[in-house]
Amino acid sequence: MIAIAAIVLAAGRSTRMGGPNKLLLPLAGKPVVAHAVEAGLASKATPVIVVTGHQADAVTEVLAGYDVRAVDNPDYATGLASSLKAGIRAVSDDADGALVVLGDMPAVTPDLLDRLIETFEARPDATAAVPVRKGQRGNPVLLGRALFPAVLKLAADEGARRIIKGEGVVEIPVEDEAIAADVDTPEAFAEVAQRFKR
Repeated sequence: MIAIAAIVLAAGRSTRMGGPNKLLLPLAGKPVVAHAVEAGLASKATPVIVVTGHQADAVTEVLAGYDVRAVDNPDYATGLASSLKAGIRAVSDDADGALVVLGDMPAVTPDLLDRLIETFEARPDATAAVPVRKGQRGNPVLLGRALFPAVLKLAADEGARRIIKGEGVVEIPVEDEAIAADVDTPEAFAEVAQRFKR
């Protein structure tokens, strides 16, 4: 069995939400970020690392009851790359890779996370595993340890997308639109909230 950590990115400023921190908005009885954290905890990934930044105290407070390791990213305002790097640096040396889970994607399921892990494990030559729906790659993604040095060279608002390339990338076809359902805007939040009522 391979060892895969989960990194939940929860440091962003929620600028497109127009005021409130999207990660703290209530959704089906709990904050948005708690859904992503619970998916990580219910999956085969361990440990679950939460990268905080914007309103770190508030985010840490709502996750107080969860078995997670919080890692503060003081450079969160510089963009996504700094949070990704903070998370990767927190992964133990014996881990074979890390699932990168976005804190604003509450519909992602433990089953999807486990599919990424199992598919990655079944392919010894894999460098990454990504879900794909209708030809479009989505999130979360699993980054193998071989990609960690490249992650640490990312800057500003660069995500892992730029480094996930080549024959070692395993694409996993999925039907679930959750891989693209984030809550960046009030409209997107309303859409995801409707999904949780179904």
